[in-house]
Amino acid sequence: MQSYTIGQAARLLGVSPDTARRWADAGRVATHRDEGGRRLIDGQDLAAFSVEVGQNGGGAGEEEVSYTSARNAFPGIVTAVKLGDVAAQVEIQAGPHRLVSLLTREAVEELGLEVGMQATARVKSTNVHIDRT
Repeated sequence: MQSYTIGQAARLLGVSPDTARRWADAGRVATHRDEGGRRLIDGQDLAAFSVEVGQNGGGAGEEEVSYTSARNAFPGIVTAVKLGDVAAQVEIQAGPHRLVSLLTREAVEELGLEVGMQATARVKSTNVHIDRT
């Protein structure tokens, strides 16, 4: 299983490394140390924590998240993969955003997508709705 440094986790959660470090220090997400002494977070633990943060708004609004100039790329962590006979559903938590994609099972298998992996959701749409809050 893939592990993430505090800095990598912070980027995936859409917060500063200091915020991610404080969350780890407070025990909100489990960490362990590698041979070099760096703190790491297991991918499955980070996936579960990212869902919690996204649902509770724990990272939203703390800082400005910069994605790409295309404005439609959402780097995050895979939080769920549901495989059917032909189709599949993949969920990605990108900071406070939960994205769900329906794609072929073959595509999921070729990409090797698993819970806890880093992935980027790219969105292209000709029909975008905007609601005023």
